[in-house]
Order: sequence, then C-alpha cells, then structure tokens
Amino acid sequence: MYRKQVRRRRAVLALLVVGSFVLLTITYGQGSNGLQRGVSTVFSPVQGVADRALKPARDLVDWFDKTFDARGENTRLKAQLVKVREQSVAGQEALNENQQLRKLVELDRGPALATSAYNPVVGRVISRSPTVWHSNVTIDIGSGDGVKVDDPVVSGDGVVGRIASVEGGSSQVMLLTDHESAISAKVLPAGVQGVVKPEVGNPEDLILDFIDSTKRVHGGLTVVTAGWRAQGLASLFPPGLPLGEVTKASIVEQEAKEQVKVRPYADLRNLDLLQVLTGGSRG
Repeated sequence: MYRKQVRRRRAVLALLVVGSFVLLTITYGQGSNGLQRGVSTVFSPVQGVADRALKPARDLVDWFDKTFDARGENTRLKAQLVKVREQSVAGQEALNENQQLRKLVELDRGPALATSAYNPVVGRVISRSPTVWHSNVTIDIGSGDGVKVDDPVVSGDGVVGRIASVEGGSSQVMLLTDHESAISAKVLPAGVQGVVKPEVGNPEDLILDFIDSTKRVHGGLTVVTAGWRAQGLASLFPPGLPLGEVTKASIVEQEAKEQVKVRPYADLRNLDLLQVLTGGSRG
C-alpha cells in the first residue's frame, strides 16, 4: 500500500513538472493572456534565478563571438595594410623610374648628343659588383639590342662607364671606379684637359690626371668628356658628356703638376636605369 502511494506521488510530481514546462513554453511562445500572466507570475522567481545562473555562460559565448569577430577584422585590416603598402612602393618605384627616364631624355636632347648619330638604348641593372669598389654592373640588354664592347654608358646624371663584355641579352658595364677605366676629360670653363681615372685606394673619388700645372683649377668646376679625333683615332666618348665636379685641386711638388679630385655626378652605388650609346660616330 505504501509503495502505491509513493508511486502516485511521484507520478503527480512528474505531471506537475511537465505541466510547468508546457505552460512556460506557451508563455514565451505566444502573446500574453490571463493564464499566461498568472503562470509567469508564479514562475518569475525561477526564471530570474535561471537568467542569473546562465548569465556567465551567455557572457562567455558573447566574448568568444566578439573575439573571433575582432580577430577576423584584424586579419582583414592587416591584409588591406599590406596591399596599400605594396601599392605605395609600386607608386614610388614608378615615380623614381619616371624621374630617371626624364633625366635621360634631357641628356639625349643636350648639346653632347642632340646632333650625334648615337642610338640610345635603355637597360636596367640586374646585378652589381660584390666588392666595395663598385667596379661593374650587369644590365639586361646585349648584342640583340645593338650593344657592342666599348659603347659609352650613361645615367640621367652623367657618364658611368663603358661596355666591357656583351652577350645576347645582357652586358657588363665597366664603371668609372674600375682600376682599368680611363676617360679623356676637360674642366669647364677653363678647358684644362686630362684623364679621369679612379684614385688608388679610394673607391669614392676620381682623379683628373696629366694636366698642365700652369692652369689652376679650383673646387666646384664642372668636368666633362673631352672627346677627340686625330689621325683616324677617336675617343670612345663624345665630347661634352657630364662626368663630375672638382672637389679639390693641389700641386704635387715632386711631379710639378696639379692633381685634381673629382666627384662623379652619377651615384655609382645606386644605379638602376642606364643608357647605352650604341652606333654613331665617336669623337
């Protein structure tokens, strides 16, 4: 008898619990009416306790959602920043290249080349000398572009050297700082002439040698290629191409001559676009 009573009580309790959940479902799923308001009133303390109990879990879920959203936004912004930087670098490179090309055009239109028969061909530096002397660079044009050994090579700032060797699609340029380089030059406006060659032990400076000590030279004067033609021979470079600027001039007593130091106009450390003067007559 006792067991039957226990079972009945358990059944009644189960029915009450089920009924409570059904009423709660109806309350949250439809509009309010009298019965629903009554049920809500009865179970509102339970709902409040449940809300407070579940709040940390909801906050944790919200935190994860916001964190993942923030990380996604951060990744997207970083990708945009990389793209903007790439566009900025590309724009700067384009501006720099445009500036170099403008200088080359100005040089071509200058008095040294405007009336010459040279055919300028533009190439890009693809490798550099690994030594501190910066003695040579390789450009991406060669015999297929009409380039030949000993052709003059210039940048937009002035003479950089001459072609030392040629292949089908590339050429090696001997720079002014190479120990074998020697270019006939003159100082303007005085017209003092000599030979520009690298200074021994100093890859940064050039020397204008073999000049007459009776004609004084001072700093700030311009040095250009001399260009000459005599008895069927001609200079490798046309006259009047800018070479550099006199930085120092002093008398070498034991040799009774004036030694002139020259800083090249072209930045031989940072060459990019170069122009080879192919064909044409020299001198």
